[in-house]
This record gives sequence, structure tokens and C-alpha cells, in this order.
Amino acid sequence: MIGKLSGRLDYRATDHILIDVRGVGYLVYVSDRTMAALPPVGEAVALYTDLLVREDLLQLFGFTTLVEKEWHRLLMGVQGIGAKASTAILGALGADGVSRAIALGDWNAIAKAKGVGPKTAQRVVIELKDKAPAVMAMGGTLAKAVEGEDEVIEPARPKRAPAPKASMAQPEALSALANLGYAPGEAASAVAEALGQDPEADTSSLIRAALKLLAPKG
Repeated sequence: MIGKLSGRLDYRATDHILIDVRGVGYLVYVSDRTMAALPPVGEAVALYTDLLVREDLLQLFGFTTLVEKEWHRLLMGVQGIGAKASTAILGALGADGVSRAIALGDWNAIAKAKGVGPKTAQRVVIELKDKAPAVMAMGGTLAKAVEGEDEVIEPARPKRAPAPKASMAQPEALSALANLGYAPGEAASAVAEALGQDPEADTSSLIRAALKLLAPKG
């Protein structure tokens, strides 16, 4: 399985690029949004990739982040969503936009992607709604992992009992909102208000409630 490619951008086409990796050219399909974020031809490029395998076809799809790649994998698991439709959804909304739309149950946003009808968009939201919080939290987890690469390893400490599920909902919701670009202050305020309305809310419900409170009024 080819999970990542790093090399030189050899050329661009309408929906794909060619990455030269030490003399071997890899043709990689990307969304419009990813295409726009790539450097000029001839410069270094690195993309996470997912390999689509069919009886008569092998296709590589490229993504700028692991969150985007994870959404592609999940979208491909929904009936009626193929690689082309998944790429269209991610191209139209971006990984953060997909996270927000699915967490809020906003199938109309999903349906704005080229080739995705209302029924398919509703199916996407229904099937992936409960998985949105975990994907949204990936960004924070990855950032912490990168930041901690150069830290000194401390001696092992006795393990504590895992925190109750309910107590984890607030920090997980705050992390997810931070990954979507909300300022810490406004995220904390929205999560606190949502918790006040439903103290027993799980992470998924808390994120949806906070996003509704943060949505532009009117």
C-alpha cells in the first residue's frame, strides 16, 4: 500500500498530477482544492495517498492532510459514493467543511458537490454522523504528536484509571472546534453553553450543539 509520496511535481493536468519520486513517476488524482494548494511545477511536493484497487484499474488519490485522507476513506464506504464523488465533496468543502457539515447534519452542503444528489448526501450524513467527532479530533492528535517529537522522554509513571466518558466530552469537543479554526474563547463559551443545556451530552452531541451556537445568526 502506498500511503505517502514525496518528490518533485512533474506536471499538472485537470484532475491529476505526476510526482517524480527518484526517477519513478506516480500519477495521483487530487481534488480541485488540493490542486490549488500545490506548489508550481518543478518544486518539491508531498501528499498522503490512498490506492484504489479494482480488477482493471489502479488509481492513487492524493491529500494534503491525514484528516482529508480519512474522510475520503469513510466517504468511499457510503453506498453511492465512489472515488469521483468523494473527491468532489472534499474539493467543494475541504476536510473541515465536511467535518462541520456532517457533524451538523447539513446534507445540503454535501449535496453542493458536483454529482452528489440529495438522497446520497442524506445517506452520507446519516452513516457518518457518529464518526465525525473522532475524525475532527485527529487534527489535534496529529499536531500534539508532531510537537512532541523533540521532547525528552520522561520516566514511566503509574497508569491512572481512564476518565469517565462524560468527562472527556468537553475537552474532545474543544479540540474538535479548535481544529475547525474557532478561537479558544468562542469555542469554550459555546461548549460551556451547550453543556449547560445538556450536562450529559456525549462528544458528538456536544460538538453539534456548539456548532449550532457558533453558526452565524440570521
